Amino acid sequence: MIRKLRVKFVATAMLAVFIVLASMLGLINFLNYRNIINSTDEILELLAVNEGTFPKEFDSDNIGNGFLGFSSPEIPYESRYFSVQLDPDGVLLLVDIDQIAAIDEDTAVSYAQEAMGSSNDRGFISTYRYLKRSSQDGTSIIFLDCGRNLSTLRAFFLLSILGGLGGFLLTFLVVLLLSGRILKPVAESYSRQKRFITDAGHEIKTPLTIIGADTTLLEMEWGENEWLTDIQKQITRLTELTNELIYLSKMEEDRQIPMIVFPLSDLVQETLTSFQSLAATQGKLFQAQIQPLLSLRGDEKSIRQLITILLDNAVKYSPKGGTVSVSLNRQGKNLKLAVRNTAETISKENLPHLFERFYRGDPSRNSGNSGYGIGLSIAKAITEAHRGRIAASMQDERSLQITVSLPAAASQTKGGIL
Repeated sequence: MIRKLRVKFVATAMLAVFIVLASMLGLINFLNYRNIINSTDEILELLAVNEGTFPKEFDSDNIGNGFLGFSSPEIPYESRYFSVQLDPDGVLLLVDIDQIAAIDEDTAVSYAQEAMGSSNDRGFISTYRYLKRSSQDGTSIIFLDCGRNLSTLRAFFLLSILGGLGGFLLTFLVVLLLSGRILKPVAESYSRQKRFITDAGHEIKTPLTIIGADTTLLEMEWGENEWLTDIQKQITRLTELTNELIYLSKMEEDRQIPMIVFPLSDLVQETLTSFQSLAATQGKLFQAQIQPLLSLRGDEKSIRQLITILLDNAVKYSPKGGTVSVSLNRQGKNLKLAVRNTAETISKENLPHLFERFYRGDPSRNSGNSGYGIGLSIAKAITEAHRGRIAASMQDERSLQITVSLPAAASQTKGGIL
């Protein structure tokens, strides 16, 4: 229990850290990218205004303040660019590659044709940012080399990812080391609670035994009457509840239970036989589909109690004329046990609470049916002790299915047992 709580705590904390880091790194890299794009577009606008070249008398006022305060009079000497001019019919008029060494005339023309095929006035072709300007005289396409800026952007992105990953791992180690100390009061409280339930349960057993014996003596002396009979019934109920609470407390302890391989198919078939008769006497249809030769590694006594709890609930809370169905089959590496029953009414809001102790929120689970609302809690504890999963689902508002998935025995193949 505490181990699972610690895992959830660490997972939640690390999810929060991941969201914060991802948001911060994403925002920083986005702003960095937008800075480069806006700065590049400003240079392209300047080139377009001056017919594909920088003005001879250049100063920083020609560009403006730029994104994030960008401006530099060194831009004409740092920039590598080329331009292509086409007439209104798309015929090549001029190719200017004087300001770049990495591009020849054929490459410049092919880039211009690709840019003309795009519906956007600006964009990227390879590492070159382009700007299209159309007029009555034709179309001018200016390309600016952004290779160095994009390389710097990629390097910064990789470094930020590595830094974020390092920070994430460091935070994980810190949270992992501190989680034990943070959850220590919870662990101590939970341990005292379990110890109290176990100790109180054992202490209650003694007076219950004495009360039961005294009631039996009174019946022998005074004869049976409704009051003594009712006392005996309540003693029995309280004894059962005490035993179940003690059992649940033991199952929830972080301890290893004895595991052996046993035939689960035979165990389910044997257990449901008595419930078939009970369902028939109550006018309920009982259906079973058990795949033979399925084995499970676990505690046979606990699994028997798990099956009994599920079948008892299904028969108890299905209405007269209702249907109870049980299926057991293999799905991959797991064994799936499903118990389904019709019910007078089921609400989706109740499903997440069915495995809580003493929960009896469904109107069909009323005081008219004997029970304490603790059976499914025990079923969940048994399932988790066997490293399995248990879940409640509904096909409609009048049927409930409890599904238990348990790992099959390692020595078992899909067709049976080796």
